[in-house]
Amino acid sequence: MERVCRKRIKVIVVLILSGKLEIPDSEIELTAIRAQGNGGQNVNKTSTAIHLRFDIKASSLPDYYKERLIAFNHHSITADGWVVIKAQESRSQEQNREAALARLSTLIAQAMVVEKPRRATKPTRGSKIRRVESKVRKGATKALRGKVR
Repeated sequence: MERVCRKRIKVIVVLILSGKLEIPDSEIELTAIRAQGNGGQNVNKTSTAIHLRFDIKASSLPDYYKERLIAFNHHSITADGWVVIKAQESRSQEQNREAALARLSTLIAQAMVVEKPRRATKPTRGSKIRRVESKVRKGATKALRGKVR
């Protein structure tokens, strides 16, 4: 019978996204869970992996940030508007916690990047001429590959 050990971590966390924007610890839910994969006996008795949950809709982020995050197509964001991150790269719970928080801040930063809209342009006259000339040259080369008569 396998026991699942989950511990709530009581660490004061303030995730600073920019000079004016930060997320208080009350909005970030960190849970220590057992890591998967190799590791021998130690992995079976210690809860080093971190499960981070962040509710976008109930957060203190500005409405613009919330809208962008919910519309952002990322595998860590659920349909209900929760960010779920599992960090288990390190053998240390503290390092996994820092990695999970870093991933959350990176995700928020990626969602805030606004790409410049592409303006359709027409090819120049010179580029059209160069394209046609190269096609003619390649056609002539291929014509030489035929049977000799």
